[in-house]
Amino acid sequence: MTIRHPASPRSALAGTALAAALVAGSVAASTAVAQPPAAETSSVSKSLPLGPANLAETRNTSTLQPGVTLTTIVRGQAGPQSFWTVEVAIPSNSPDPDAPAAALSDQATADATAARLRTAGLDPRVENVPTPKLADAGGGSLGYRVRLGSLATKAEADALRTKVIAAGLGGSSLYTGWDGEPDDVSGSTGPWHVQVLTIDPTKFRGGLDATYGPDIEARETTSTLATLTGATAAVNAGFFVLDPKAGAPGDPAGVGVYDGRLVSEPTAGRPALVIGDNARGTAVERFRWQGEVRGVGRPLPLDGLNRVPGLIRNCGGTADDLPTAKPLHDVTCTDADELIAFDASYAAATPSGPGAEVVIDRHGVVTAIRTTRGGAIPEGGRTVQATGAQVAPLLAAAKIGERLEIRASLVDTRGHDVRLSPRTTIVNGGPELVRDGRLLATPKADGMAPADNPSFYYGWVHKRNPRTIAGVDAQGRTVLITADGRNVDSLGLGIGEAAAVAKSFGLRDAINLDGGGSTTMVANNKVLNTPSDAAGERPVGDALVITPRR
Repeated sequence: MTIRHPASPRSALAGTALAAALVAGSVAASTAVAQPPAAETSSVSKSLPLGPANLAETRNTSTLQPGVTLTTIVRGQAGPQSFWTVEVAIPSNSPDPDAPAAALSDQATADATAARLRTAGLDPRVENVPTPKLADAGGGSLGYRVRLGSLATKAEADALRTKVIAAGLGGSSLYTGWDGEPDDVSGSTGPWHVQVLTIDPTKFRGGLDATYGPDIEARETTSTLATLTGATAAVNAGFFVLDPKAGAPGDPAGVGVYDGRLVSEPTAGRPALVIGDNARGTAVERFRWQGEVRGVGRPLPLDGLNRVPGLIRNCGGTADDLPTAKPLHDVTCTDADELIAFDASYAAATPSGPGAEVVIDRHGVVTAIRTTRGGAIPEGGRTVQATGAQVAPLLAAAKIGERLEIRASLVDTRGHDVRLSPRTTIVNGGPELVRDGRLLATPKADGMAPADNPSFYYGWVHKRNPRTIAGVDAQGRTVLITADGRNVDSLGLGIGEAAAVAKSFGLRDAINLDGGGSTTMVANNKVLNTPSDAAGERPVGDALVITPRR
């Protein structure tokens, strides 16, 4: 399928996409995933499956527009089992504020660390960390952590942390309610704050779309994207590049389809959310892709779309990428020899650097060849950049005045090209949470359970964090959920808990979207939740927006 682009999407806020159902039936992971035990088809729970069953829970529901309801849920209350403590850690050097620190080790290392702290006059404890079993990861022990203190306030924990640092070790102050151990171990009683948007296609007459704003190479807050599109409500959407060293900030770190235009390639086989502008056809699917440039001579395979050459955020690219071609979350893989196609959705100009770049007008004709990368993208046209060993083949294929065709298509799990219409919107995410009404959290298949880094799994999957969840229930209703976290007023969710919450709303299929400080829900021009970043609402890559009747 040849992707044909309209005039510059910047003038129309490229993300007002219209989606349709893409692939019928259930789609299994393209990599081997352990199947969960047999489970009954999900039904809507009367309360959230968090903490003891007898916790108090309040629900308030209002109608935002015909077919769209907002439900705010508060469950539980702080209990005596939760307190502030200091966890000894190797601080992360990642610029990503959500990157978990390295806090786990084997028991011998943990015991040695504790002995060192005792020599400094401190009183540490070594704790084993059991983790819940998910569909393809977890179960048993993750390792051992070292902690100090059972304190009433963060200020007391911070004071104790300074003593840990003085002893030559790193550490972080945290609230034990954020731990992700099973409730019978942690004794957590909450509280949890959850917001839920439900879009009923039988009553809905508005639009359900996605937007990345004026261009990909920029970030805007969810509330800004809601304002720009006139949205009644919005939630943050997919993962994106945050650090300039990992690419262009704002660039989707995975698949992105807006107005039927494939503007960002998938992270190999990861799940994605497909939505329909009339709230029909919402689905969770897994995609791969294929792309090529056709000019003089044989076709040249594309490595990517609308991203900085050589940098593949979350990995999952081609076989020559380092260190892996498999999904690896919050890691930027590299490839010195790439061919990347750009359109006006990227920005006013392409990324600069050594290599070559071919400029193509709206008719697919080569109008210029740049001997270095970087420059304007012609209105309605494209460019193709090459680095390393791909420079010579691109220059051989491109001739001024001749056509150079760019082809790209998504591929489903059966190996078939996916038909993209102007009504198609797809945003990236992961891991999958629910499939066919059954719990199916797949962090290993989706790159969130690196075998050589249990601390990442501990911080990202196991521990409770703010989460954004999306899915569809058995009645075809689209459901968007945010759960606050990283504060004492709302504990957040582990990935296993996120899956259970999704299932409790009767979701047939569900996916985890970007979370942490990105988690935001907006309704009627107001941010409803409490974003966890100290600076407040985080600028994100894209958002799902619900707009009034057109």
